[in-house]
Amino acid sequence: MQGIMSIPNLLTAARIALIPCFVVAFYLPTKHAGMITAAIFCLAGATDWLDGYLARKLNQTSRFGAFLDPVADKLIVAVALVLLVGEYGSVWMTIPAVVIVSREITISALREWMAEIGQRTTVSVSYVGKLKTFIQIIAIIILLSQPADWNLKSVIVGTIFMYLAAILTLWSMIAYLKAAWAALTEK
Repeated sequence: MQGIMSIPNLLTAARIALIPCFVVAFYLPTKHAGMITAAIFCLAGATDWLDGYLARKLNQTSRFGAFLDPVADKLIVAVALVLLVGEYGSVWMTIPAVVIVSREITISALREWMAEIGQRTTVSVSYVGKLKTFIQIIAIIILLSQPADWNLKSVIVGTIFMYLAAILTLWSMIAYLKAAWAALTEK
Protein backbone atom coordinates (compact mmCIF):
# COMPACT_ATOMS: atom_id res chain seq x y z
CA MET A 1 0.00 0.00 0.00
CA GLN A 2 2.90 2.39 0.73
CA GLY A 3 3.89 2.28 -2.96
CA ILE A 4 0.42 3.40 -4.00
CA MET A 5 0.22 6.16 -1.39
CA SER A 6 3.72 7.52 -2.04
CA ILE A 7 4.28 11.25 -2.52
CA PRO A 8 5.02 10.86 -6.26
CA ASN A 9 1.81 8.86 -6.79
CA LEU A 10 -0.22 11.37 -4.79
CA LEU A 11 1.17 14.15 -7.02
CA THR A 12 0.19 12.17 -10.11
CA ALA A 13 -3.30 11.63 -8.69
CA ALA A 14 -3.48 15.36 -7.95
CA ARG A 15 -2.71 16.02 -11.62
CA ILE A 16 -5.72 13.93 -12.57
CA ALA A 17 -7.83 15.68 -9.93
CA LEU A 18 -6.87 19.03 -11.50
CA ILE A 19 -8.64 18.09 -14.75
CA PRO A 20 -12.17 19.09 -13.61
CA CYS A 21 -10.73 22.37 -12.23
CA PHE A 22 -9.01 22.88 -15.57
CA VAL A 23 -12.30 22.42 -17.46
CA VAL A 24 -14.25 24.69 -15.12
CA ALA A 25 -11.56 27.39 -15.38
CA PHE A 26 -11.72 27.19 -19.18
CA TYR A 27 -15.42 28.11 -19.09
CA LEU A 28 -15.23 30.81 -16.42
CA PRO A 29 -17.10 33.93 -17.54
CA THR A 30 -14.07 36.19 -17.23
CA LYS A 31 -11.54 37.53 -19.68
CA HIS A 32 -8.82 35.89 -17.56
CA ALA A 33 -10.21 32.35 -18.00
CA GLY A 34 -7.57 31.49 -20.60
CA MET A 35 -4.70 32.58 -18.39
CA ILE A 36 -6.17 30.71 -15.40
CA THR A 37 -6.58 27.59 -17.53
CA ALA A 38 -3.03 27.87 -18.88
CA ALA A 39 -1.75 28.32 -15.31
CA ILE A 40 -3.53 25.13 -14.18
CA PHE A 41 -2.06 23.29 -17.19
CA CYS A 42 1.40 24.57 -16.18
CA LEU A 43 0.81 23.49 -12.57
CA ALA A 44 -0.10 20.03 -13.84
CA GLY A 45 3.12 20.01 -15.87
CA ALA A 46 5.11 20.99 -12.78
CA THR A 47 3.60 18.11 -10.81
CA ASP A 48 4.56 15.79 -13.69
CA TRP A 49 8.19 16.85 -13.40
CA LEU A 50 8.09 16.83 -9.57
CA ASP A 51 6.54 13.39 -9.21
CA GLY A 52 9.21 11.85 -11.46
CA TYR A 53 11.99 13.68 -9.64
CA LEU A 54 10.72 12.65 -6.20
CA ALA A 55 10.12 9.05 -7.27
CA ARG A 56 13.78 8.77 -8.24
CA LYS A 57 15.18 10.88 -5.39
CA LEU A 58 13.15 9.13 -2.65
CA ASN A 59 13.47 5.74 -4.32
CA GLN A 60 9.67 5.54 -4.51
CA THR A 61 9.24 4.30 -8.05
CA SER A 62 6.42 1.80 -8.39
CA ARG A 63 4.53 -0.14 -10.99
CA PHE A 64 1.42 1.80 -10.08
CA GLY A 65 3.23 5.09 -10.63
CA ALA A 66 4.69 3.87 -13.92
CA PHE A 67 1.13 3.09 -15.03
CA LEU A 68 -0.59 6.20 -13.64
CA ASP A 69 1.90 8.86 -14.74
CA PRO A 70 1.46 8.48 -18.52
CA VAL A 71 -2.30 8.10 -18.04
CA ALA A 72 -2.42 11.44 -16.21
CA ASP A 73 -0.31 13.09 -18.92
CA LYS A 74 -2.46 11.79 -21.76
CA LEU A 75 -5.72 12.68 -20.00
CA ILE A 76 -4.88 16.33 -19.42
CA VAL A 77 -3.45 16.77 -22.92
CA ALA A 78 -6.51 15.11 -24.49
CA VAL A 79 -8.86 17.29 -22.44
CA ALA A 80 -6.90 20.42 -23.41
CA LEU A 81 -7.07 19.47 -27.09
CA VAL A 82 -10.81 18.80 -26.90
CA LEU A 83 -11.35 22.20 -25.26
CA LEU A 84 -9.23 23.95 -27.90
CA VAL A 85 -11.03 22.20 -30.78
CA GLY A 86 -14.36 23.23 -29.29
CA GLU A 87 -13.24 26.80 -28.70
CA TYR A 88 -11.76 27.34 -32.14
CA GLY A 89 -14.37 25.32 -34.01
CA SER A 90 -12.01 25.06 -36.96
CA VAL A 91 -10.57 22.31 -39.10
CA TRP A 92 -7.16 23.99 -38.59
CA MET A 93 -7.27 23.19 -34.89
CA THR A 94 -9.02 19.84 -35.32
CA ILE A 95 -6.45 18.26 -37.67
CA PRO A 96 -3.42 18.40 -35.34
CA ALA A 97 -5.58 17.48 -32.33
CA VAL A 98 -6.88 14.36 -34.09
CA VAL A 99 -3.36 13.39 -35.17
CA ILE A 100 -2.01 13.80 -31.62
CA VAL A 101 -4.85 11.93 -29.89
CA SER A 102 -4.83 9.16 -32.51
CA ARG A 103 -1.10 8.66 -32.08
CA GLU A 104 -1.41 8.49 -28.30
CA ILE A 105 -4.07 5.78 -28.54
CA THR A 106 -2.08 3.84 -31.14
CA ILE A 107 1.22 3.97 -29.26
CA SER A 108 -0.43 3.17 -25.91
CA ALA A 109 -1.98 0.08 -27.46
CA LEU A 110 1.33 -0.83 -29.13
CA ARG A 111 3.25 -0.50 -25.86
CA GLU A 112 0.68 -2.60 -24.02
CA TRP A 113 0.86 -5.31 -26.67
CA MET A 114 4.66 -5.24 -26.83
CA ALA A 115 4.77 -5.58 -23.02
CA GLU A 116 2.52 -8.63 -23.26
CA ILE A 117 5.00 -10.33 -25.57
CA GLY A 118 7.98 -9.25 -23.45
CA GLN A 119 9.32 -6.60 -25.83
CA ARG A 120 8.28 -3.37 -24.05
CA THR A 121 11.77 -1.84 -24.37
CA THR A 122 11.49 -2.02 -28.17
CA VAL A 123 9.04 0.90 -27.99
CA SER A 124 10.42 2.88 -25.06
CA VAL A 125 10.23 6.68 -25.13
CA SER A 126 12.49 8.26 -27.76
CA TYR A 127 14.10 11.68 -28.11
CA VAL A 128 11.61 12.59 -30.86
CA GLY A 129 8.76 11.62 -28.52
CA LYS A 130 10.14 13.85 -25.78
CA LEU A 131 10.64 16.75 -28.21
CA LYS A 132 7.08 16.25 -29.49
CA THR A 133 5.76 16.42 -25.94
CA PHE A 134 7.70 19.61 -25.17
CA ILE A 135 6.51 21.42 -28.32
CA GLN A 136 2.95 20.17 -27.82
CA ILE A 137 2.91 21.56 -24.26
CA ILE A 138 4.21 24.95 -25.46
CA ALA A 139 1.51 25.02 -28.16
CA ILE A 140 -1.25 24.15 -25.70
CA ILE A 141 -0.12 26.77 -23.16
CA ILE A 142 0.01 29.48 -25.83
CA LEU A 143 -3.40 28.56 -27.26
CA LEU A 144 -5.08 28.18 -23.86
CA SER A 145 -3.81 31.53 -22.64
CA GLN A 146 -5.14 33.52 -25.62
CA PRO A 147 -8.63 34.29 -26.88
CA ALA A 148 -9.57 32.17 -29.91
CA ASP A 149 -8.82 34.95 -32.37
CA TRP A 150 -6.97 34.06 -35.58
CA ASN A 151 -5.90 37.71 -35.88
CA LEU A 152 -3.61 37.38 -32.87
CA LYS A 153 0.02 36.62 -33.71
CA SER A 154 0.30 34.47 -30.59
CA VAL A 155 -2.54 32.25 -31.83
CA ILE A 156 -0.76 31.83 -35.17
CA VAL A 157 2.48 30.95 -33.33
CA GLY A 158 0.61 28.49 -31.07
CA THR A 159 -1.00 26.89 -34.11
CA ILE A 160 2.36 26.57 -35.87
CA PHE A 161 3.72 24.85 -32.75
CA MET A 162 0.64 22.59 -32.73
CA TYR A 163 1.32 21.54 -36.34
CA LEU A 164 5.00 21.02 -35.55
CA ALA A 165 3.94 18.80 -32.64
CA ALA A 166 1.60 16.90 -34.99
CA ILE A 167 4.43 16.33 -37.47
CA LEU A 168 6.73 15.10 -34.70
CA THR A 169 3.83 12.97 -33.45
CA LEU A 170 3.60 11.21 -36.81
CA TRP A 171 7.39 10.89 -37.02
CA SER A 172 7.63 9.29 -33.57
CA MET A 173 4.66 7.01 -34.29
CA ILE A 174 6.31 5.79 -37.49
CA ALA A 175 9.58 5.21 -35.58
CA TYR A 176 7.76 3.20 -32.88
CA LEU A 177 5.86 1.15 -35.46
CA LYS A 178 9.05 0.54 -37.41
CA ALA A 179 10.81 -0.64 -34.23
CA ALA A 180 7.93 -3.01 -33.48
CA TRP A 181 7.34 -4.10 -37.10
CA ALA A 182 9.12 -7.45 -36.83
CA ALA A 183 7.02 -8.40 -33.81
CA LEU A 184 3.83 -7.09 -35.43
CA THR A 185 4.31 -9.09 -38.61
CA GLU A 186 5.60 -12.30 -37.01
CA LYS A 187 3.43 -15.37 -37.66
